[in-house]
Amino acid sequence: MSRFVHREVVRFGDLDAMRHLNNVVFLRYFETARINFVRSLWPGSDPGAPELGRFGLILAECHIAYRSPVHLDEEVAVGCWVGEVRRSAFNVSFDMRVGERLAAEGWCWLVGFDYAAQQAQPLPDDLRARLDEVTAKE
Repeated sequence: MSRFVHREVVRFGDLDAMRHLNNVVFLRYFETARINFVRSLWPGSDPGAPELGRFGLILAECHIAYRSPVHLDEEVAVGCWVGEVRRSAFNVSFDMRVGERLAAEGWCWLVGFDYAAQQAQPLPDDLRARLDEVTAKE
């Protein structure tokens, strides 16, 4: 598995009333990791500013299973890797760890999207080739 790792340090503002990482922040950490992962896979892509008429990726679904609480000042390592690849979409799996402790795990589906037509479209050949390359290393 070709694995990408992004790290975050828990800030005070990331905590909930029980003084552990807010469940919504888990998603924010994953989103940051996922965007950086896609940038590493497909240089030149800008998931933060798709232009009309250009190909983009859109988050279609995300699932998170929370496994253990995370606390202030802990470093969270968010690992991401490509799972299944389809004609117009691909799966990104992830886990979040503090040291060896599993804090959360899950997956999402990213869909190729034509912002001008507002509809799904097949993944471009260069992206598909890169996805095939990283999944072949498993």
